[in-house]
Amino acid sequence: MLVIFDCDGVLVDSEPLANASFSRAVREQGLDWSVEETMRRLMGRSLKSCVEIVEAELGRPVPPDFLETMQARTYQSFRDAPLQPVPGVREAVLAVQQSGRATCVASSGAPEKMRFTLGLTGLWELFEGRIFSASQVERGKPFPDLFLHAAIAMDVQPFACTVVEDSVPGVQAAKSAGMRALAYAGAPYADRAALARAGGELFDDMNQLPGLLAR
Repeated sequence: MLVIFDCDGVLVDSEPLANASFSRAVREQGLDWSVEETMRRLMGRSLKSCVEIVEAELGRPVPPDFLETMQARTYQSFRDAPLQPVPGVREAVLAVQQSGRATCVASSGAPEKMRFTLGLTGLWELFEGRIFSASQVERGKPFPDLFLHAAIAMDVQPFACTVVEDSVPGVQAAKSAGMRALAYAGAPYADRAALARAGGELFDDMNQLPGLLAR
């Protein structure tokens, strides 16, 4: 079995910080999106998809320095907070790996962002060499391309994969790929009903993960 972990919101507790930066950026462009609205509309999607959604709302392209400015603010917020792992996830990953299951990361985030966030939280070493990004495929979540790419790279059939996600597009992508989807709903912002409707099996505590995988 291969266990595919999303990064933001599953391994690192980055969603509130990242979406606060995105909310500030879009407000500066004239969209009155709160952090909660930004998360509802964009969480789980690739940066490219997020920009396309924002530009469609604006009816115009964002400025050339939009992403660079926003990313700089986001990275600084990660340093200042500082960014933390999702509670219990390091122990859960180690237990999964010690059980003999293969693991990898497949995220909408860019490779350099994952290098930064996983490095900052001490998780990089658990997945080094097995980290996949939506930038490597044509279509990001909710399409299945990224998870199928990860399964092919890890030489595992989709039906033998379980995805650990926290976003609706991520759960949808996993189900479209023919994979089991475990939906982490332990964060205060989790939309439990939407995750369940998408086909996710809800759980609230990373300590539960090894047991869920054993079922």
